[in-house]
Amino acid sequence: MTQYDKDTSRQQVDRKTMTSGTDHGVTIIDARTLFGSAREIGIEHEGAIYRLKITRQGKLILNK
Repeated sequence: MTQYDKDTSRQQVDRKTMTSGTDHGVTIIDARTLFGSAREIGIEHEGAIYRLKITRQGKLILNK
């Protein structure tokens, strides 16, 4: 188990569901909940690790 796993397993993620018109519900998670004080996090998806980073301009970049 990595440090990331240990940290995130203790966090409770606040989620909201938004629906509009005929769209299916979309789960919204506040970025501050995901990142905490970090500027970059790792996301595991189907065996690959993706890096989600907050830029200096406050934008998000996702890299594989």
